[in-house]
Amino acid sequence: MDLGVIGNCAVAALVSREGAINWFCLPRFDGDPVFHSLMGHGAGEEGDGEFAVELEDMTESEQSYLPNTAILRTVLRSAKGAVEIVDFCPRFTAYGRSFRPQMLVRQIRRIEGSPRVRMHLKPRFQWGEVAPTLTRGSNHVRFVGPEQNMRLTTDAPIDHVLDGRMINLEGEMTFILGPDETLSDSPEQIGTTFRTKTTRYWQRWTQRLAIPFEWQEAVIRAAITLKLCSYEATGGVIAAITTSLPEAPDSGRNWDYRYCWVRDAFFTVRALNSLAATRTLEHYFQWLMNAVADAEGGHIQPVLGLGLETALTERISPSLQGFRGMGPVRIGNQAHEHFQHDTYGNIILGAAPAFFDHRLPMNTGRTAFEQLEPLGEQAWELHDEPDAGIWELRSRARIHTSSSLMCWAACDRLGKIARHLKLDDRAALWAERAEVIRDKILDNAWSEERGAFVESFGGSTLDASVLLMGEVGFLPPKDPRFIATVERLSEVLGRGPFMLRYEEADDFGVPEVGFNVCAFWRIDALARIGREEEARKLFEELLEARNHLGLMSEDTAFATGEGWGNFPQTYSMVGIINGAMRLSRRWEAEL
Repeated sequence: MDLGVIGNCAVAALVSREGAINWFCLPRFDGDPVFHSLMGHGAGEEGDGEFAVELEDMTESEQSYLPNTAILRTVLRSAKGAVEIVDFCPRFTAYGRSFRPQMLVRQIRRIEGSPRVRMHLKPRFQWGEVAPTLTRGSNHVRFVGPEQNMRLTTDAPIDHVLDGRMINLEGEMTFILGPDETLSDSPEQIGTTFRTKTTRYWQRWTQRLAIPFEWQEAVIRAAITLKLCSYEATGGVIAAITTSLPEAPDSGRNWDYRYCWVRDAFFTVRALNSLAATRTLEHYFQWLMNAVADAEGGHIQPVLGLGLETALTERISPSLQGFRGMGPVRIGNQAHEHFQHDTYGNIILGAAPAFFDHRLPMNTGRTAFEQLEPLGEQAWELHDEPDAGIWELRSRARIHTSSSLMCWAACDRLGKIARHLKLDDRAALWAERAEVIRDKILDNAWSEERGAFVESFGGSTLDASVLLMGEVGFLPPKDPRFIATVERLSEVLGRGPFMLRYEEADDFGVPEVGFNVCAFWRIDALARIGREEEARKLFEELLEARNHLGLMSEDTAFATGEGWGNFPQTYSMVGIINGAMRLSRRWEAEL
């Protein structure tokens, strides 16, 4: 996906390589996409649902982030001249609190020659079905919708902007698109001030990261991207910024990922925590504990809304055509109805660091432990029961190895937390239960025929998710069964540096693209079993699958290297961080 992402931990937008803002949801990540041309023009006409800048006779474009920030710079060139577009969402500290408004700032300036430009500013509401009502002043336009309004304030000629007229660009124009409020200063002054403060915020944030010696730029970009996928108001972490980017061409595998999967979020906060970016973990822990309290010891669904909403009813947009016409465009996700038993392990894994990390000023004593114990009870009761599994299969249930593995992790970590809190009787109970689950997995998930752990108890097919055995500490890396599993999965599911999720057909057939996080799991497993040179080679090749800005989708096509699936995918960006941290040469060995 040739897209860049900007955001501020409240909203986020995608920007094409040619400088078109083609995805922007309000009032938060899972809201109405007022810019949606990435998914079609809706009920309107071509070009609706975007904020684009057209350079007359454009010949080329280039795009990059300002170093160590989430501020995106796009340069458009023609024989007549060149223009620079700088896009960002304001993010800094003001009056002792985080300032992260529902706002886009766009600065456009001439950098050479005599360029002519045209603005295409056509937001729509209700998933492309409703054109806004416009009201205007001398320097602003209000876009009035059925449920929300936006205001554009600019020093560009309003008439030319609304008419889409080609004009000479003599100097600089600033566009501030956000809440329907009057600005306190000129657009130019506010844009410049916000840009300076936002730059300073991101550069200071990255300065505090504990990055590896190698692949620093890749890790910094991944870390910033993961932070942009956190919704600080509640602490939730989304799986991706988009909905319905298909996993493969015309596959129908189009899902809405703008919600908080406890599985994905655990990996995200753990990766950021490994870089010493602890605030996301703090906020997520609060989100988790609210989810735990709401459940009152009962079932917790695998995916929740950013505000802990439980009803994420799936429906299809009647208007949006889909990415490159490949619908459907889904709103909501049926996975909220699923029983995925790994959920309990992922919640406890996500909460566990808070009990041990002395940097985190959180209430993580006996009371918090007792709030987590009912989740352990659920894991214990369900560890050998069928579920939809990590891949959220919609038409069958099995006793999935990865689900049982995470139930083991739930009991194992509760035992360790209890021991840390000197609750000896509870520590013994949870350790005993973990051992029982461990023995069941070893007895029922190992296949002599395949020479590997398989995807379900008594099954015969391979699944990359069993590689998590190494990552959660279920088996020591030198265990011959783990080594054999890594080798067998590489042979069967590996496609060069890429990796299939599983070999068996699912609801939509056999997967046809590499699922990027599985490739990173393999790299981690290879490093654990001592094959670091092979792991480094695959890691370098996998980094080549990032786009021009260092971002990754969910999936990669084997033959073309093209990114597919929702974007940017937190799982994939986590893999970049984990791989670099695992494989990098050490600072002390190099300097």
